Amino acid sequence: MTDLHVLLDRERGGLAAQIAAELRGSIRDGRLAPGTRLPASRDLATDLAVSRGVVVEAYEQLVAEGFLVSRVGKGTHVAAAVAAPRQAPPPRQDTVCAPFYGHRPTSPDLSGFPRERWLASVRHVLTTLPSDAFDYGDPGGVSELRQELAGYLKRVRAADVRPENLIIVGGVAQGLSLSLLVLGVERLAIEDPSSPRQVPLVRRAGATPVPVPSDDEGLDVKALAASGADAVLITPAHHYPTGVVLSPGRRAELIEWGGIVLEDDYDAEFRFDRDPVGCLQGLAPDRVILSGSVSKSLAPGLRLGWVAAPEDLAAAVRQARGELDLGSPVIEQYALAHFLRTGGYDRHLRRTRREYRRRRDALVTALNEQLPEIRVRGIEAGLHVYLELPEHWDEPAAAAAAQALGLAAEPVGPMRFRPGPPAMVVGFARVPVHRAAGAVRELKVRMSGQRID
Repeated sequence: MTDLHVLLDRERGGLAAQIAAELRGSIRDGRLAPGTRLPASRDLATDLAVSRGVVVEAYEQLVAEGFLVSRVGKGTHVAAAVAAPRQAPPPRQDTVCAPFYGHRPTSPDLSGFPRERWLASVRHVLTTLPSDAFDYGDPGGVSELRQELAGYLKRVRAADVRPENLIIVGGVAQGLSLSLLVLGVERLAIEDPSSPRQVPLVRRAGATPVPVPSDDEGLDVKALAASGADAVLITPAHHYPTGVVLSPGRRAELIEWGGIVLEDDYDAEFRFDRDPVGCLQGLAPDRVILSGSVSKSLAPGLRLGWVAAPEDLAAAVRQARGELDLGSPVIEQYALAHFLRTGGYDRHLRRTRREYRRRRDALVTALNEQLPEIRVRGIEAGLHVYLELPEHWDEPAAAAAAQALGLAAEPVGPMRFRPGPPAMVVGFARVPVHRAAGAVRELKVRMSGQRID
């Protein structure tokens, strides 16, 4: 075991998060080497004069993120595979973009967009910025937004990122497309099942999608290693459609795999049962490319996202972005920077997180009470639920019935590369609490007596 130097600001509160941040930083900068055994939670709690539960919470967070491993009888150790570097493949110069359109189960409740606070940020931008700020700028994004995002991603997503390694893009789809193009990936592993929007995006970017099965722990890394893929695209925070979070063991295996990882930080803002697990990029910033956006947290129509990449790749993505369309609209970028800096973004997330949790709880409760034969899978997070249907239900018919009731629903069959039980995805973000029970009751009526012979 080793002594730990952990600084706490007791007036600030959030002691478990502070301990986790201190340990995470020590691991990243090498002060805690791979394999180092940490003090028992009771001993560290005594040293820091905090409750044991606070230390346990910090350890559990870092285990979930893959920084630590914990085994009964053997204690808690620094993970052996954190941040092992690997040389990325050389960039490719041509560029193509593959955007998508349409309403989906993953869409947020747009009536909750913070119009007044966003308007205040836009007004601030228009009344304070010099005229030169509205000229062509850095195609990688305005400096103010990249600085604010770097701080936010470090604080909230445990990312290891600097402003100069961030590129502002028009959403995750564009960020992934640009990343694939500059990497020159030929065979890209994707999760099976996966979003129906991923396959056309991957192909348009010049890569061949290689399906790798996912289970209750997330992507099967052993199957990935046997797939012959050059890189992998993964949604570890909350997989679409299954709603599974990548387990700590699979995180460690994925880092040990050693290939290039394109991380779609999908649904990371909305974890209801605990604090969100930190991103994979924080474990291995030299070979994980992180993509995120405000499409779920604010609105898809803003078309604001980001890519965090290793230095050489970040420069290549920035160049490709400039060759494509010279960068994102600057007024919206400055407005988002102000929204982040003044705390408006955090306040909005806290409010929407509470409301989305209420809506998910209402839908799941109604399903459990009225359609107990449907199994709700996945963690308590995001904007959708994954529903395993009774074997005798017709999957397309069930999704069509849900859509006819005004629910955003999709059958899972078209998302699979291998056969699986009937299932559908239902979005709950736009289903008010008072409507959930009635919608499920009507779905039960419409599906009653249905059988496939």
